[in-house]
Amino acid sequence: MLSDQTLAYGESFTAALLGLDALYAAEQAKPEASDGGGDIERLVVLNLSDRHRPEPFSGYEDAIARFAALATAAQSLPEPDRRVYYREAAESAVAFAEWRSRGLPFADQIRRFLHVPAEPASEQALDALRQDARRLLGELGYSGDLAAQCLAWESRHRVPSDEIIPTLEALLDEAWDRTAELIEIPAEKSDYMRVSAVSGVPYNAMCDFSRRIIHLNTDPVLTLPSLRHLAVHEGCPGHFLQFKRREAAYLAGESTADGLLSVVNTASSSPFEGIADHGMAVIGWDQTPDDAVSDVLGRYRTGLATRAAWRLHAEGWAPDRVRDELQRDGYTGGEGWVDNRIRFISRPDRAALIWSYWQGEPNVAAAWRAATAASIDWRQWTSFVYDRMHSLRSIAMFGV
Repeated sequence: MLSDQTLAYGESFTAALLGLDALYAAEQAKPEASDGGGDIERLVVLNLSDRHRPEPFSGYEDAIARFAALATAAQSLPEPDRRVYYREAAESAVAFAEWRSRGLPFADQIRRFLHVPAEPASEQALDALRQDARRLLGELGYSGDLAAQCLAWESRHRVPSDEIIPTLEALLDEAWDRTAELIEIPAEKSDYMRVSAVSGVPYNAMCDFSRRIIHLNTDPVLTLPSLRHLAVHEGCPGHFLQFKRREAAYLAGESTADGLLSVVNTASSSPFEGIADHGMAVIGWDQTPDDAVSDVLGRYRTGLATRAAWRLHAEGWAPDRVRDELQRDGYTGGEGWVDNRIRFISRPDRAALIWSYWQGEPNVAAAWRAATAASIDWRQWTSFVYDRMHSLRSIAMFGV
């Protein structure tokens, strides 16, 4: 259980986040904001509360001062992990407000929004993933260079367009069942997600929790293993479970109000994506060689996306040059995947966020392995992970 002091702090922090979101929304509504830098979403992309109101800020400087004070106040909270998390989340909000009011170089956005190293995936890391993919595909009997191996594997496992939705729905159903054997889901399956196909969007899939819809981008080539990963990531034990447990914990008085919000470009972004990406391992659904191939290729393409964003925003490459390199090195996913990655990284308000996928899963996996290797209470561990907001540092602090 969290202390009353921390629960009260969460109420104030939530109001401040909503106030910063309101500032950003007002800025986007101005005619001068329609220069390509506007946001089709919000800073707060999900708000499950009907009782919390935005703290009124006169401008970004007012918000900067407020979050600086919240960062200081966080240091007096009783729980060590809450002191770390709230300090970093407040610092993320300060950085976001500074970016909007004063401007921040791209590297500073990555480092200060997400609290991760401000560098793209290294060529050594990408080469290691390519080597892993070659080895796995060779063991499965695929020949030729890596591009030919990947295309042959993708063709073999591609799901026909008319089967994509029912396939994902069946996988979501199985993911729920597997998750329910390990982690309490505070909902009936009738409250679960359904699938809607979309096109021309800057994401692979999106969990629209409020409406219980997974918006699935059908432009990329979709394989059975990639759909299995999406079912876990967007459903259980990924985003659906994260949102549902945080909502239930707050209503039970066991967690803070900011768990009712999903905020982008913040310290919680990488753990949020990492928990969802690590779900395959949690429920033991990553046992086949083809799942291993899909995992490596997915990790590889995430690394490529960080390199592409860095090329575009830090090195000043022309968009067409970035796109050509992404298409040349992507191997799988087709034109649809390249298009949605370019759309994602071209948005100034979301480009840094691609690092949350690159940094999230390995850090969450390390914390998960460390905790599960020790003598722990599984229910306490899953409550710690799912019912609290986390930064990459705080999620590694279970039991501290």
